Order: sequence, then C-alpha cells, then structure tokens
Amino acid sequence: MPELIQGLVIRTQAGYQDVQTDAGIYRCRLRGRLRKGRAEGDLVAVGDQVLIDPQPDMTGSIEEVLPRKSVLSRQLTGVNYEYQQIIIANADLAMLVFSCTNPEPSLRMLDRFLVVTERAHIPAVIVVNKIDLCGIETARAKFSLYEDIGYDVVYASAETGEGVEEMRSYLAGKITSLAGPSGVGKSSLINRILPGVELETADVGRESGKGRHTTQVRQLFKLPVGGYIADVPGLRTLALWDVEGEELDAYFKEIAPLVPKCRFNDCSHSHEPGCAVRTAVETGEIHPGRYESYLRLRFGGDMEDDEE
Repeated sequence: MPELIQGLVIRTQAGYQDVQTDAGIYRCRLRGRLRKGRAEGDLVAVGDQVLIDPQPDMTGSIEEVLPRKSVLSRQLTGVNYEYQQIIIANADLAMLVFSCTNPEPSLRMLDRFLVVTERAHIPAVIVVNKIDLCGIETARAKFSLYEDIGYDVVYASAETGEGVEEMRSYLAGKITSLAGPSGVGKSSLINRILPGVELETADVGRESGKGRHTTQVRQLFKLPVGGYIADVPGLRTLALWDVEGEELDAYFKEIAPLVPKCRFNDCSHSHEPGCAVRTAVETGEIHPGRYESYLRLRFGGDMEDDEE
C-alpha cells in the first residue's frame, strides 16, 4: 500500500487538480475507480480535503475525497438530469459580491444566493462594490434592507480601495468564496486584497450591461493572515440544488420566525387566511421585494438570472 498524504485542493482545471500539502503542491488526477458510473455531482472540487498518492515528480493521484463539512453548489443547467455542480467545498464564509451599478444589481439573484448559503449553513457577507460610481447613499438605499434583516453588508470600491480593509477583517483563518454575477468586480477586489495576484479583469459590455466572464478556473489563493480566498467563475444562473418549495421559507431569515405563527401548518404564505408572513408584509415588517423573491422562487420557477 502506498503511503497517502492529505492535502487541500486549491485549483481545478481540465480534469487536473492542484493539491496543497505540507510537502508542496502536487498536480493530480482523480483515481479512475472514483470516476466509475455516471456521477450525480462533481466528485472533487476546490476546497476539498483529499488523500493523494504522491510521486517524486510532484504529480499524484487522488485516492479519496474526505467528507465535506459544507458545499456551495447549484443545479447544473443545460442537462436533462439532476447534477450538483460544486462551486466550492468546505467554505467557512461566502462573500456575495454585487455592484451598486454597472451592471445594475439584481436583488432577486442576491436573494437566490442567500437561499443557497442559508441552505448550506455557510455564513454570508454581502459586498457592494463600485460605490465610487454611485455614491454611498445610493448604494445604501439599494442594499440597506439586507442590513435590516441581519446580514453584514460591506460597501466597497475596488477602484479606490474603500472597504477592502473591512473585507480583510472577515477573512483571517477561513476559506472564503467570492461569489456573484459576472462583471461586478470580484477579481478586482481580490487584486486589492492580494496585491501581486493580478487576476484578469474585464469591463462590463456597453450594449448588454452585463459582465463578461474573466475567471475560467476555480482556485484558492493563500492569504497572508491565514486561510484562503476563492475566485470562482461569474454566475449568470444559480439554479437551486436540492431545495423543496415547502422548505424555502426556512431560508429567508425574516420569514422563518413567523412560520409557526401561521394558522395552517402547511401555509404557503401566498393566499391562506391567518398567514403571519402576509401580515408582516402588509405592516412593513417584511420588505415587499423579498416577499416577491420568495413567491417567485416558490411558485414561479425563478431559478435563473432575471433579464429585467
């Protein structure tokens, strides 16, 4: 039996995985026996702890993927079967990056991201980038409702550096994923957090108003303060994985505490009499935009990026 060593998958691309170990970084492939049969999800992902069979030339094979404590994932689109695409494994924190303008933020998409992080039990911090373009007052007007719910919101500018130190304060000793739609400046923020990384960036398309993908691989970057930060491809869609409509209310922070107060145990919060959630919307306790997001997710099949 070969002597296996444990490591962290820090990069995946084209069937190869770079694994960080105490002895250095090994370029690995997944052992063939682990790939047998059609997989229901990604077998190995950035953030996974794995056991590898190391070779003298710093290559190796991944012999075992250790159990994951958390998974940030989505339903793979464009296929006619259920497949869990893993964005990052074992994340301690998700930084959800949206711009206050250029491109205009889709708060419904942010709500879907928050459902995914709540479902995965991964704490989320919302980062509002490009405040140099819209001003802090405009940014707060768009995103303060999330502060009211109880989420931490960082207002930042990759251009000026504002908010970057506040972002760093969350990162020490953690595996953190920066997730968000294309064009919001995730790579630019990482370049600010880690000078010298120099990730490729791209401008938002003038005609479409949407960002172009600049991140082509999933990878972790080691932080001087300890821990890693992940740059993952921009997400235009986030089809929810393994979320039943009946449980969706549990993943809206402001809705979940009211569910036991509804008259009916199976209340869908859409039309039933005696619904505490609808009452809270009417009194302003729940923001109408968040309630609309809940209804769209629950009944409208609103699983992909809005084209509004």
